[in-house]
Amino acid sequence: MTALDNVTAHLTHHPQPTRTRRPQDLATHRRGPTLPSHRLPHLPGQVAFPEQPRTAPDGPINLDGFNTAPAPDTEQALLTCCRSLRWAHRVAEHRPYPDLEALLAAADEAAYDLTPADIAEALAAESLTLLPAGAYSAAHTALSAAHAAYESRFGHVFVICLDDIPTEEALDRVLTGIRSRLTNDPEEERLLAAEELRRLARGRLTRIVGDFSTQPVA
Repeated sequence: MTALDNVTAHLTHHPQPTRTRRPQDLATHRRGPTLPSHRLPHLPGQVAFPEQPRTAPDGPINLDGFNTAPAPDTEQALLTCCRSLRWAHRVAEHRPYPDLEALLAAADEAAYDLTPADIAEALAAESLTLLPAGAYSAAHTALSAAHAAYESRFGHVFVICLDDIPTEEALDRVLTGIRSRLTNDPEEERLLAAEELRRLARGRLTRIVGDFSTQPVA
């Protein structure tokens, strides 16, 4: 049995509420203040799929551009790695970094120190890209239902780092991840989501620091 079959079967034990309310009212009722109220009603028509990473730069990374860029520009770029203002400010504030390893260590430390409110802020701003255009309809149906069940239970989007996962295995990994994590209690899931945010931030940061070397410094 595939992960798709497993999730489809599993979700029959997590039925979605009947839509007797307007979608916007239902979303507000389910999630409270954690996520914008527009996300859940859009799920059935915009099936979400975690981003596939850009290729990391080859060879040593020169951090001169990152270290010397204006703080507002650096923080804005860092927010594309982790959507916590506190995390972005802290990583930017501790520049300069001698090398990528030091930068990633600082990013990890900042992520470990995020408060529950910081994590909620980062999760609320996370976005997922759409399924590939050629994905079969069963995948759209299963993934839409899985995301809706997850958001209904935990009040935030499902996040998972796929940096080390081949593209052809990503869908099964996402479906399996949602299925297994639906059984967590909210606190356990918050810790797991925070760890996935930290891993995502590391990969994104590795890929964006090289961009500073090609940008003019004000």
